[in-house]
Formats: sequence, C-alpha cells, structure tokens
Amino acid sequence: MLLPGVLLPGVSLRGRAPAAAYGLGVRSRQYAPDVVAASRRPPPPRPSVPADPGLVVEEPTTGWCGAVVECDKERVSLEDRHGRVRVFPLGPGFLVEGRPVVLVRPVIEASSGLRTTASGSVAVPGRRARVARGSRIWVEGKHDAELVERVWGDDLRVEGVVVEALDGVDDLPREVGQFGPRRGSRLGVLVDHLVPGSKESRVVAGVTSPYVLVTGHPYVDVWQAVKPRTVGIAGWPDVPRDIDWKTGVCAALGWGQPWQGWKRVLASVDSYADLEVPLLQAVERLLDFVTQDEG
Repeated sequence: MLLPGVLLPGVSLRGRAPAAAYGLGVRSRQYAPDVVAASRRPPPPRPSVPADPGLVVEEPTTGWCGAVVECDKERVSLEDRHGRVRVFPLGPGFLVEGRPVVLVRPVIEASSGLRTTASGSVAVPGRRARVARGSRIWVEGKHDAELVERVWGDDLRVEGVVVEALDGVDDLPREVGQFGPRRGSRLGVLVDHLVPGSKESRVVAGVTSPYVLVTGHPYVDVWQAVKPRTVGIAGWPDVPRDIDWKTGVCAALGWGQPWQGWKRVLASVDSYADLEVPLLQAVERLLDFVTQDEG
C-alpha cells in the first residue's frame, strides 16, 4: 500500500501529475467507466415459440425431452420416445433445437380465415345446423348435458346430434332396449365414475348391442372433470362417502348451495383446455361413433 508523500522507486515528480507519480487514480482506456454495470446488461430476449402438437422440446433442468401432445392456458404435456407423458408450466425454460425459447399457447392466425370451436375443431363458416339425426348421445344428468353443450355445442349442431340427460344409469339396459339402436340410430352413453368394480361398470356390462357405445370417466361427478385451476382451486376436496358429493364440495369451498356451485363451475369453462383428458377422450369417441353412418 502506498502512503501519501512516499514516491515510487525511480519515479520523479518532474513533468508528471502528482497522482500519476504516486501510482494513484490511473484509469485504463480498456474498461468502461463502470465495469460492474456493464456486466449486468440483461440477456437478449428469448423467442416465443407456439407449442404446436408434435414440436420436440427439451426441459433442461430435468433433462426431459419429448413431443408436445397437449397444451392449455398454463401447461404443456410432453411425450418422450417411450410413450411417457410429463406436464410442465407453459412459458420460459425450454430448449428447441438447443436454443432457449419461451413456449406459448398456439393460436390460429385470424388472417388464415379459420376459427376454432370450443372443442378445438375448425369451425365451418356459414354452415347451418343440420336436422337432427336418429342417433343420440345420453349423459348422466343436467350438469353433464350442459357441460357437453358448452364445449361441443357447435360440433353437435353441425353433425345434427342431440344430447339427452338421463336420471342415472341404473335402468340403462332397459332404456337402451326401448330406444332400439340400429344402423343410422346409434346410441352413445357417457357414464360418470366408470371404473372397474364400480356399480356403473356392472350396469354397463348388460348393454351388448353393437350399435351402442358406452364410454365414461373416472370422476365421481362431472364437476371433477373440470380442471381445478379453472375454477380457482388447488384441487377438488375429499368428501366422505356418506355425504352427497356436490353438497360436500360446496360446503368445503364456501360455494353455497350445489346449484350455486355448478353455476360457478360452468361459467369458468371456456373450451376443451379447461377439461381433463379422460372426459375429452370419452366425448370425442361418442361423437365419432354416432356419426359413422354418414352417407
């Protein structure tokens, strides 16, 4: 350390500024006035890439690499080469071809002239609803029917398929017999809580007509087929089996009566992206089945 008044060996004050003579206050032209500030410059912005189906993406923190199979408002699902699927939050933190990107939800450009329906299918401009065909889709109750209408309503009108609400499925085999399914009058049935060993699975086993397709989802009630984040909750509450499920949910969440809770749930659903995959798959299978006799 140099002290004031002490000259460096061999240094003369003659012809020099005092600071230079003492080795103090020397500034190099190689550095900016504030080297630290220069090192704090923000990184260049990362490009936004639509998470289109089939796009291969890597999540570097976990090493997971896969193709996009599903994308909604907040999440993207990636399927690896072994068929395993993992879900990640949509946004930054991904690599595409080794480049850092921000994944965003894909949209159809307005300039393309295409519009998607709530179910994700391409809308047909100017196409009117067709006359109802003989085939039908049955669902369990009013709430199921309203949810199907909200998401698949456009598709149902274009295809001329009527959705009817049942009061449960206890008498399903008898009601199917009365309907008389046949070619051109097929019947699709959507059943809640259709899991192995359940009462519903035993009832469905009694329906054997080749013109009837019964599909279902694993949820106790169709409310559960709505993603929890869609209605602003972390998850659907556990309700004891001796309490009506809707009543228990509304009590746990402070939603009032079941009709008030359902109003909140239905209003939160904008499109297929707000529904769980098992319900989406079940309804799409029914639509394909009841419309396969076209022409």
